[in-house]
Amino acid sequence: MASGVQVADEVVEEYKFIKKGKKYRYIVFHIKDEKKICIDSSGDRDACYQDYLDHLASLGPDECRYGLYDFEFEHACEGAADTKRSKLILMIWCPDTAKIKKKMLYSSSFDALKHSLEGIGKYIQATDMSEAAPECILEKIKSTARS
Repeated sequence: MASGVQVADEVVEEYKFIKKGKKYRYIVFHIKDEKKICIDSSGDRDACYQDYLDHLASLGPDECRYGLYDFEFEHACEGAADTKRSKLILMIWCPDTAKIKKKMLYSSSFDALKHSLEGIGKYIQATDMSEAAPECILEKIKSTARS
């Protein structure tokens, strides 16, 4: 079911910068006026995952967002030293405490965003901080990592 929410051009443009240029560590998107997915904020390359989580927490308990994060982690291939890998994750952040209408809008519009941003490594759904915790994300990434 299409929600009719459009993805703003800026979203796709800036996505190229995080994917190729490594301009940002993360970009947070929101749905503006129930019509368009727009950029809400972004974090520089030196931002860490905690900065991203702090931003989500600062929005309050009833705000939903999408977060694109360039997640770096150590990955050991068999018989090789640990190598730093990075994977782009796209998170839908819908706290349990958010209004049902808002959660439905974000859920139904997630596909539009997924289709606009090609080459995402992992999709994550989080309803609270424990689901968004770095070790939880890492586990999800590694469960599908190709060695």
